[in-house]
Amino acid sequence: MKVIFGIAKNEFRYLFYSPIAWFVLLVFLVQCAVFFCGPVYDYANNQELSIKNMVSFGGFDPPLTKGIFYGKNFLENIVRNLYLFIPILTMGLISREVNSGTTALLFSSPVNLRRVILGKYLGIMLYNLLLLLIVAMFLATGIFDIKQADYGTLLSAALGLYLLICTYSAIGMFMSCLSSYQIVSALATFVVLFILTYIGSLWQRYDFIRDLTYFLSMQNRTEKILHGLIVTKNVIYFVLVTCMFLTFTFIRLKNDRESRPRFIKMGRYVAVFLVVLFIGYASSRPAVTGYWDTTATDRNTIHPKTQATLREFSKDSTLEVTLYTNLLGNGIGAGMPESRNAGYLSGLWEPYLRFKPDIRFKYVYYYDNDPAKDDSTLYRAFPGKPLTEIATEMAELVDANLSMFMPPEEMRKIIDLNPEGYNLVMQLKYQGRTTFLRTYEFDPKFWPDESNMIAALKRVLGTDMPSVGFVTGGFERSIIKTGEREYGVHAARKESRASMLNNGFDVDTINLAMQDIPDTLNALILADPKVDLSPVAMNKLKNYIDKGGNLLVSSEPGKQYVVNPLLSHLGVELMNGQILQPTFHETPDKVIPYLTKACSGLSDDMASWGKLQRGDTIPVFMPGVTGISLTSDKGFSTDSLTITIPDSTWLKAGPIVIDSIVPPFNPMEGDIKGPSFKTLQQMTRKINGKEQRVMIAGDADYASNRMLAVDPFNFRILVSSYTWLTNDQFPVFMPRPADKDIFMNIGERAAYYQKIFFVYVLPALLLIGGTVLLIRRKRK
Repeated sequence: MKVIFGIAKNEFRYLFYSPIAWFVLLVFLVQCAVFFCGPVYDYANNQELSIKNMVSFGGFDPPLTKGIFYGKNFLENIVRNLYLFIPILTMGLISREVNSGTTALLFSSPVNLRRVILGKYLGIMLYNLLLLLIVAMFLATGIFDIKQADYGTLLSAALGLYLLICTYSAIGMFMSCLSSYQIVSALATFVVLFILTYIGSLWQRYDFIRDLTYFLSMQNRTEKILHGLIVTKNVIYFVLVTCMFLTFTFIRLKNDRESRPRFIKMGRYVAVFLVVLFIGYASSRPAVTGYWDTTATDRNTIHPKTQATLREFSKDSTLEVTLYTNLLGNGIGAGMPESRNAGYLSGLWEPYLRFKPDIRFKYVYYYDNDPAKDDSTLYRAFPGKPLTEIATEMAELVDANLSMFMPPEEMRKIIDLNPEGYNLVMQLKYQGRTTFLRTYEFDPKFWPDESNMIAALKRVLGTDMPSVGFVTGGFERSIIKTGEREYGVHAARKESRASMLNNGFDVDTINLAMQDIPDTLNALILADPKVDLSPVAMNKLKNYIDKGGNLLVSSEPGKQYVVNPLLSHLGVELMNGQILQPTFHETPDKVIPYLTKACSGLSDDMASWGKLQRGDTIPVFMPGVTGISLTSDKGFSTDSLTITIPDSTWLKAGPIVIDSIVPPFNPMEGDIKGPSFKTLQQMTRKINGKEQRVMIAGDADYASNRMLAVDPFNFRILVSSYTWLTNDQFPVFMPRPADKDIFMNIGERAAYYQKIFFVYVLPALLLIGGTVLLIRRKRK
């Protein structure tokens, strides 16, 4: 070891005899300072101004550790530019000995060749440690500047950066021994680093080559560890690649000293490469892969509830996931083999494989189309051509062979995916039970999220899912249509991530003229019927109520006469007329009531909402609403969930014209003015040994597709209402710990002086110090 350290010391000293080493340190320091100090000053200045001018400043979102080091690309820029520095430093490690004529002397000395290589590598790593210390200086400053900074993420990033530097240096050292020209060694290092960064995207369509090239890629491995997820297979990868190139350096120098056949010399490289591949492949299997989420909030780890669900799967039975990719359907790009490793397995499934590594994956490729559903769009794009010819041209478009896609007649013998719209979809299969896990083409995330995933896992486990029926036959709101007044987005539309169907509910329609209400139903929804309920429908609804069934009834102003005969059976009614709320920006029919504290009892999600506990005014948007009044005692306990702002509204009984001036308040016409009006009412009672839950809404538009897109609070209260009506099963509430690093410890002036020091003073000191040392060295 003494010899190795002696060589490392000499190599380290020699680096600083050249202006290149000082130049690299200076440029690297300035780069880090600029990328760090700019965001820190902006956040500190923003916080100071916000505290001065706002009644209450709630902190930054996203949190500061993420915003400063990731959102502004501090770490990503360092990693991206690192390959510019390392080749410059390593290009002369071996080639310098060749040019100076000391190669023969060095390699003929009693010093072992391995010690020479390790000593030189350690020498360059001592210099690289200075680069790491520069980064660590800014990470430590960030921990000081940010109140309760997420230091675990930063330590993981430092580890990832160090592993990357080690790997780059080993590659540069090997390239240095391939040529006596340092510039050639540097360029060769650039090329190898570029290849290892992007090789994971090459030849991904071919099964064996796909896994091989993806294993060799650095890109995804660096990203995970930089963001706080230390994975054993990624750490092992960096160690293996480093050792492989150091061994290649030894083989190269050893081959130069020996007279052996070429196949033996090449065989040594191949043998090392195969050993590395074997160890890397074996260590990357899900069953032996370890994970450490270093973030403060475990943001890289699925929720404990999802983990518990995965533990419910028996070890004796396999969860099988089949990805069905339609050449002519939506999501073709994400389903092709070249997207399998980076997007599908690593992006979607790896967090779940961490806790259930024995999931089996299958892939089916086919082509099919339903002209009735897409209005023959495909055939209009390819006029006069049959489906097979269209598929052939589409296969050419995605650079594939039609033979890899199963034709419709063969595919339909296996499964009929017409109900799924022939879109990219996954089928989960476990112990004979199956369910679909969908993708969402028009959603930026595309793949299902954790809420969609846990719902699908519960289904395939055989969990009894809550059943919700929507009454039809009276022109009620549709649960699949996408029109602005319909309910498809949140109810039963398969293409909507947020729909009840994709979050754990069994949703169906019930035409009371022809169907009875099932006894297994958890909740019944009567959403804005437009015509009088028939005696048959009325009788079925009253019987359902008398049995203790859970119910939600909503209507619109002007349609009170449709639902009030039913509501009288519950002891409530919708008031005649329409609530008006004059405001500066909107017509008076756009009413904005606010949530009450009673909403916290609807779901765990609402109970966790701190604003409700503090009594803050949280608005919901109800465009066209009437009030709710109690008429008789039917044994219900009642709570108002939303009420209008006191003394800001009145109930207009007569005709309303809203396109000119505000309709006047006229008590002679029956207008009513009160402190406030109830617009969403909760009712409960004990009947037949269980708690009956009923909800009445004076507006149906608040749950429409358009309103849910406009106001997120509407969506939150609506989903919580369904949760409450179905006895708190779905969606599964999966809260995450709140981020604590949302305030700065320093103000604007401190951040300004910090910026001056790091961007100007410290680089100037380094420049002066380096210049003085180089001049003194030159004189000696």
